[in-house]
Amino acid sequence: MEKLLLRTLKGESTSRPPVWLMRQAGRILPQYRALRSSLSGFKELVETPELAAEVTLQPVDELGVDAAIIFSDILVIPEALGLPYQMIKGKGPYFPRVIQSLEDVKQLNAHPDHVVEQLHYVSEALKLVKMRLSPEKTLIGFGGAPWTLLAYMIEGQGSKTFSKARKFLIQEEKAAHLLLEKITAATISYFDAQVSAGAEVIQLFDSWAGLLSPGLYKKFGLPYIHEILDSVEVPTIFFGKGAFYALEEMKVLPTQALGLDWNMDPSYVRQILGNHSVVQGNMDPAQLYGSPEEIARLTKEMIDQFGGHQIVNLGHGVYPDTPLAGVRAFVNAAQAYRYDR
Repeated sequence: MEKLLLRTLKGESTSRPPVWLMRQAGRILPQYRALRSSLSGFKELVETPELAAEVTLQPVDELGVDAAIIFSDILVIPEALGLPYQMIKGKGPYFPRVIQSLEDVKQLNAHPDHVVEQLHYVSEALKLVKMRLSPEKTLIGFGGAPWTLLAYMIEGQGSKTFSKARKFLIQEEKAAHLLLEKITAATISYFDAQVSAGAEVIQLFDSWAGLLSPGLYKKFGLPYIHEILDSVEVPTIFFGKGAFYALEEMKVLPTQALGLDWNMDPSYVRQILGNHSVVQGNMDPAQLYGSPEEIARLTKEMIDQFGGHQIVNLGHGVYPDTPLAGVRAFVNAAQAYRYDR
């Protein structure tokens, strides 16, 4: 029997939707917090294959979700290119050195062999998870979309506007395109390595898609996303947070499913994509602070609204202080749902 998530991505009819959560491996789980507190920091966890594999499997064992997503970070690609990052407690990612010019971009090394060697720890973690993962569960690999990675590499840290990065697109267009090309090439090599190591699905995250205007996204976002997705040899999911304005354009991307944030209305999505396109999402993560009964009701309502061909997930990552009971209620409600009732 083929795995539920893979069948859904093929567009097949299933008795229930598959369910997993973005950021399911993390601080919602006490066993994660216990392990994390014993380490020097986030990067030690990411870069130690045995530990990354353990954390990847924790939510599968604890919650029974239908997929494991490898524990890593989208910023491993900038680091592999030659721009190291730090993860500052309470503040998030920080780049001590940023891209400021065309010459800086030219110094980055996107050679496939170099990228794969730099990120060997992700491949090793994937292999370890694959050996231990139950056969009915799906293993997901992932990476960040070029615009989102460029934004961090220019800005040097998180931002509400990423105005420096957007300014770079306008004032340094040649350098911006070269940087996007290098990120794209590195990501393609990285995804090839993930698939070789056992990833059965790849999700591409464009976390800051919503900060670009439609015109800039068509110029600096979508062409590179298309190139990456077109290169992947397993099913893919594309998640462009805040990119409701580009749903028509995303409809023609070479991907098997589109992830939706919680601001996208199911009826509008179905109007644009049609009833048979596979979607992923899109419960508001804040709803998991509610009572288990309310969460179950809202989950059923969401699945009803999409009307099939859905991977149940949140509209973004689960928040760190979300009650475990709320997460469990969400997963249980999705797995109790039946399309043929």
